[in-house]
Amino acid sequence: MLTPVAAPQNLTEAIRYFADKDRAFQFMVQMRWPMGVYCPRCACTEVSLIKTRLIWKCKGCKQQFSVKVGTIFEDSPLGLDKWLPALYLLANCKNGISSYELHRSLGVTQKTAWFMLHRIRLAMQSKSFAKMDGEIEIDETFIGGKGGNMHKARRERMLGKSTFGSKRKGGKTPVIGMLRRGKDGKSRVRAGVVAAVRRSDLQPIVEANVEAGATVYTDAFLSYNKLHTVFNHAIVDHTVEYVKGRVHTNGLENFWSLFKRTVKGTYTAIDPFHAHAYVDEQAFRFNEREGNDGDRFMTILRGILGKRLTYEGLIGANLAPATT
Repeated sequence: MLTPVAAPQNLTEAIRYFADKDRAFQFMVQMRWPMGVYCPRCACTEVSLIKTRLIWKCKGCKQQFSVKVGTIFEDSPLGLDKWLPALYLLANCKNGISSYELHRSLGVTQKTAWFMLHRIRLAMQSKSFAKMDGEIEIDETFIGGKGGNMHKARRERMLGKSTFGSKRKGGKTPVIGMLRRGKDGKSRVRAGVVAAVRRSDLQPIVEANVEAGATVYTDAFLSYNKLHTVFNHAIVDHTVEYVKGRVHTNGLENFWSLFKRTVKGTYTAIDPFHAHAYVDEQAFRFNEREGNDGDRFMTILRGILGKRLTYEGLIGANLAPATT
């Protein structure tokens, strides 16, 4: 059994700690295999380390593997000395970090930095099948630039590339959020991109994520007018007031404000095709806000296993071209 590792507690520590490639390697080994190294393909424990290449050979399946295999780092030519500080930055920058900023900080190309960030966002995903209960705030919003402000070529490319565009909102991407009010103010949010904001789109999503009979609070948007058939539904009409006792959506509005500040201030131009990844990123930081920088860093590291994102998959190269 290996000695448990302690995460760096600030960015300076992270950069110094992971600049040593051997130490970064040992950190990942201890984090991934605290009970001892085993083959990620066949789970065989009879493995031998090839020290000159820092890879193992499995005596069971006869295959070689590295510490990156089976993680978001798989097949990346970049070392852990670049990956781990990048992960630390995205985990703890309140308003995110752009690919241009990351490429300058790490000395990689902007394209590489963009790919790295999306792989880290994949590790940030925390898709829970447990339904939310208690008091739930529900609200929808739209993100992205206005279609009328875009160059014609960009507008046609963005709206033609994804089914998430909403012509009613000039090409913006519709998103729904659900915030469970927690005790002592420790609320948690669950959010995602939706195809549209009709009742037929929103009602099934709410039912799939919230326990029947729970108390839900929304504004007076008509797409929520059948929630009372499943939930204890209370409405606050924003044309009249924003708070009616416990009936309000201010917690979720705060989350949307943080998210839109991140979009406008850091990312500036989110393609609808990738909007879900940026929503996941913001939801992760919001839900992990009670911890410190090291805690958030380790939480993402625990989410890197079993996730793979290729560049072709990221850009949608395998998708059929949009038709008009």
